[in-house]
Amino acid sequence: MSKTLPLVLALALAGCSFTPDYQRPDAPVPAAWPATAGAGATAQDAAVGADWRTFFPDPRLQGLIAAALEHNRDLRIAVARVDEARALAGLARADRFPTLDLAAQRAAALTPGDLSLTGRPTNSQRYDVNLAVAAFELDFWGRVKSLDDAGRANFLASDYARQAFRLSLIADVANAYLSLLELGERLELAQATMKSREETRGLVGRRRDVGLAGDLDYLQADGAFQNARAETANLARSHAAAENALRLLVGTGPTDTTGGKLAQQGLIADLAVGLPAEVLLARPDILAAEQKLIAANANIGAARAAFLPKIVLTAAAGTASAGLAGLFGGGSGAWSFLPVLRLPLFDAGRASDNVDLAQARKNIAVAEYEKAIQQAFREIADLLAARSQLAEQLQAQEDNVTAQDRRLVLVEARYKAGVSSHLELLDAQRDDFAARQSALAVRRQLLSTAASFYKALGGGVAAQ
Repeated sequence: MSKTLPLVLALALAGCSFTPDYQRPDAPVPAAWPATAGAGATAQDAAVGADWRTFFPDPRLQGLIAAALEHNRDLRIAVARVDEARALAGLARADRFPTLDLAAQRAAALTPGDLSLTGRPTNSQRYDVNLAVAAFELDFWGRVKSLDDAGRANFLASDYARQAFRLSLIADVANAYLSLLELGERLELAQATMKSREETRGLVGRRRDVGLAGDLDYLQADGAFQNARAETANLARSHAAAENALRLLVGTGPTDTTGGKLAQQGLIADLAVGLPAEVLLARPDILAAEQKLIAANANIGAARAAFLPKIVLTAAAGTASAGLAGLFGGGSGAWSFLPVLRLPLFDAGRASDNVDLAQARKNIAVAEYEKAIQQAFREIADLLAARSQLAEQLQAQEDNVTAQDRRLVLVEARYKAGVSSHLELLDAQRDDFAARQSALAVRRQLLSTAASFYKALGGGVAAQ
């Protein structure tokens, strides 16, 4: 009792509000993004509040995203969790109002003679019809209101979590689609390379037959063909796995991705980035973390109010009679009123520990909120750096493809003229194939960065 008395007195002096005033923690990140090319724009240019179709204009991709938003099972689970949180918030709010019941009852009893005033067994019965309020707490100290506020904040946190998952699903479908396009184009390149190397092997075989090439040249050509064949089979397996992954995200039948190319125009729109404070605080995952913090803050008020007296009312008004016929007759009115005042005296420190628990959970929520902001800042900063560097890398890789194509043409001409060796031709073919495969991979990474920006900037929140 000595431990809790100072806290009780402090709360009583503080008035009827025991929930700490909520103050949003300062964002533990710099006020500007790292110095990276393209990282400077107004908040109006950012993705917040826009429809996802604006940033994914490709009709095939739009069809896949729309199907995923309708059929994805994980999204259905997230929506159901929002409904669950809404129902829990409704239960918390209902506690702020009295529950009114209509009750009708009959009570009958037999009293033995030795307990009766007349010394004879007595039969008694009673009929009651009344409206009753059972155990309604008068919320003088805001305990029930604090629980209501916490329930509402938890509901909003769940809804923001659903929005964050929706953004992740859109970005994941876009990235899965891009990976499928990349693997499809790499598979086509591998198949064309396998066919070309098969033709080269035939050419070397014919040259060997007339004495212009040796067995070593033929074995090298055959080895190059077999390598291309193995790479084709590997890419075919990866392509099938990418199709299955996309189908799982979409949550429905076979997906139509025919005709899509990574180099086509208008596949994914580019996004500008506003200032950190404008972008980060609009992300639904950050908003969800803040609502959890608000709920934890409200729970402190409910825990503090447990130190103070609790007034609970039970009341009923209606009619009562010893016989059913006289239940609604004159003079049958009846009522009862039972106020109960409960003052905690000794609970072995339970109330104090509940306050400490609520405070500790708030501290955890503050740290989780700040960590979510830091992680979001790093995510966007990484994407900004990747966007700048990948664009330069893609340009260099495409220049390399041009150079390797020209080199291969020259080496093939020299080989047919008998000037270059087959080993030189084989090196040129390998380098050209590798350059083309790498260019496709870098282009996909650059497009994936644009798709990830949509999620990182919290795009489409207002349109949901």
